[in-house]
Amino acid sequence: MLQNDRDKMRGEIVALVEKYGKSRSSLIPVLQEVQKNYSFISEYAMQVIADILGIHPVEVYGVVSFYSFLDDKPRGRFMIRLCRSLSCDFAGKGAVARQLENELGIKFGQCTEDGKFSLEWTNCLGMCDQGPAMMVNDQIFVRLTPGKAHEIIEGCRKVFGPHAMQKMQVLRSNVEESKAKLSFDALNADEILKKALSMKRSEIIDEIVKSGLKGRGGAGFPTGIKWNLTASANSDCKLVVCNADEGEPGTFKDRTLMARYADLLFSAMTVAGYAVGAKKGYLYLRGEYTYIRDQLEKVLDERRRKNLLGAKIAGADKFQFDVETRMGAGAYVCGEETALIESLEGQRGEPRNRPPFPVDTGFQGCPTTVNNVETLLWAACIVAKGAGWFKGHGTEKSPGLKIFSVSGDCEKPGIYEYPLGTKISKLLADVGAKDARAVQIGGASGVCIPAKDFDRKIAFEDVATGGSVMVIGAGRCMNAVAKNFLEFFADESCGQCTPCRIGTVKLLETVQKMEKGECSIERLDEILKLGETMQIASKCGLGQSAPNALISIAANFKDEIMGHCSAN
Repeated sequence: MLQNDRDKMRGEIVALVEKYGKSRSSLIPVLQEVQKNYSFISEYAMQVIADILGIHPVEVYGVVSFYSFLDDKPRGRFMIRLCRSLSCDFAGKGAVARQLENELGIKFGQCTEDGKFSLEWTNCLGMCDQGPAMMVNDQIFVRLTPGKAHEIIEGCRKVFGPHAMQKMQVLRSNVEESKAKLSFDALNADEILKKALSMKRSEIIDEIVKSGLKGRGGAGFPTGIKWNLTASANSDCKLVVCNADEGEPGTFKDRTLMARYADLLFSAMTVAGYAVGAKKGYLYLRGEYTYIRDQLEKVLDERRRKNLLGAKIAGADKFQFDVETRMGAGAYVCGEETALIESLEGQRGEPRNRPPFPVDTGFQGCPTTVNNVETLLWAACIVAKGAGWFKGHGTEKSPGLKIFSVSGDCEKPGIYEYPLGTKISKLLADVGAKDARAVQIGGASGVCIPAKDFDRKIAFEDVATGGSVMVIGAGRCMNAVAKNFLEFFADESCGQCTPCRIGTVKLLETVQKMEKGECSIERLDEILKLGETMQIASKCGLGQSAPNALISIAANFKDEIMGHCSAN
């Protein structure tokens, strides 16, 4: 790199640090901007960033090497990432993959000689209802066919310049959001906030506690207790974080909820901030959803203009609150709340040891409440309609309503709202899943339910889920299903703890051997025991849940699985 180019880059990085702030938490936003401008982050760029932020270049490299959307080597002007999730597989991603390879003359993991295109597999893009899907730079394209893939490549070839994707209307995302009727349709975001500000903080939290609302991201921790712990923490600095990093294969509800109810979501974050005593909120948006960021920022700007964010909100002299959007950089593990906080702080997204918990020591040491998109929207619903309304739905142990992401072998994929306690059979009938042989509830980290158990209920006390329902139709190979999920976990493991780092690879190797008929029954038994150990010994939910699909498939489809095994 010539000295003039070095000086230019250094000046740009200085400006970026001024924009985002001279702190470690600015590292990832700065890296993302450099990546966008240069298509990769050079060694020189890492050294400059490290120097300005006062950290070691090795730390910067450690972050760059952790996130899949950050690169330390030159990549194509157009980065093409084809989703390899199970739902996209069922929808015909194989034919699209072959077309892309033939069209570009390269294999996955390679870059064209002219430097225009890079081709990669990527894990779930959150488009399971509209697969096959692929991401070209920041834009997402759905319902792909080989012909549509050809058109997109041709459109890219006609464009020149580093910001081509921003200029080409023909290359804008074609995602369509579900128009399903949901409880949130009837809510007025501004009126809910005004009502909350007329209540005591403790009254809001009490109402959430009485409702029995549990986290809708999968863990199911009581929301009211989380808010109360944050509110009770002894600190002048408290924060609210909205976890919009839904990377679970088969889950896409939060994408639709943000697109349709952004105003209500930011109102709900503000209510949470008022209830817990926070002045700042962060929306952590997964990198795959970059295409909706501008839309969300426009809603935030409008709320500031209406004095519903900022100082003296809605005339409340002693209450101020604002929201900042932060982008993920491609790491499923950042859906875990402590890994998310590490990412916000400019670190590798590795889960923390607990205790302390985020409600006591969260982002930058401040008590922090972390809730996912759906949870916050239900909290707003409860403020509007009362705890009694919410508890009037669901079961005693699982009160309330739930949004489900349904994909796979069914006639009507999309999002659906049901009371918790709904039977699997009812949901399958509604989505047109006539020939389902199994349902994966809870995404890759969930469990596989066979047809004989379709009368079981979706609830915390029976089959728990963060919302993903993947329908597996007649004729599907269950070993291939297990392989798809284990490829995902082996790729997404952060590698921090041994049970997950080694265990996910060993589980994957086993199903690969089964695919070839090279796995003995003894090895399968040993690997299932390893999976049970991982469920106990892994540090976070990723490693603990990675074996779930294989263990449940082996239990419920024993004859089919053993049919892939050799006698010795």
